Amino acid sequence: MSIAENIGKVEERMAKAALKAGRDPGAVRLVAVSKTKPAAAVAEAFSCGQLIFGENYVQELVGKQAGLPREISWHFIGNLQSNKVRQIAGLVDMIHSVDRLSLAGEIDRQWGALGKVCDILIQVNISREATKGGTSSEELFGLVREVARLPHLRICGLMTMPPFFDDPEGARPYFRKLKELSLELASAGIQRVEMRELSMGMSGDFEAAIEEGATLVRVGSALFGEREYP
Repeated sequence: MSIAENIGKVEERMAKAALKAGRDPGAVRLVAVSKTKPAAAVAEAFSCGQLIFGENYVQELVGKQAGLPREISWHFIGNLQSNKVRQIAGLVDMIHSVDRLSLAGEIDRQWGALGKVCDILIQVNISREATKGGTSSEELFGLVREVARLPHLRICGLMTMPPFFDDPEGARPYFRKLKELSLELASAGIQRVEMRELSMGMSGDFEAAIEEGATLVRVGSALFGEREYP
């Protein structure tokens, strides 16, 4: 199937999942994960109305962004090293993977140099997997309080990546826990902190994520096909 057909099918599934949970389908946005895919694939998806694209690697994002329509909204969703923040300063509308104060501080410095504010999500490693980034659930509140003091950052919500399960129901408790953490943070009254976004769910489990409150789902292979790594 074409990218246009894939987008249509995914959006239909997203809407059904939202309605099943009694949610407005318009409250959930699709982040098309375009890592390892050529700029031509991004352009094709954009021509079909897809606006938000997620990239995992700084160099790849910078290379693609230069030759694509400026109307595209780029989200950085991968592990981000502090020494590479400068390369994407001002190029992305949201960073999903902030998990430590040192990284937040560098983002604050680089966006501050531009006189701008960066929207970020705090990544939480609910599963405690060593191979995944993210702060722990126990350290989350302390990190949020520290990051909230940085003037050129806007905390908009949380992100998580559950373990892989053949059955998407296996991921549901991790999505539910992230929602619970966001509600706790929202009620904590921390200044300059919003909990309007929950970035969770990928190609294999985004319906369960939506049912548990996701507002951003990161879908790649269901749109573009399986990834090809060099």
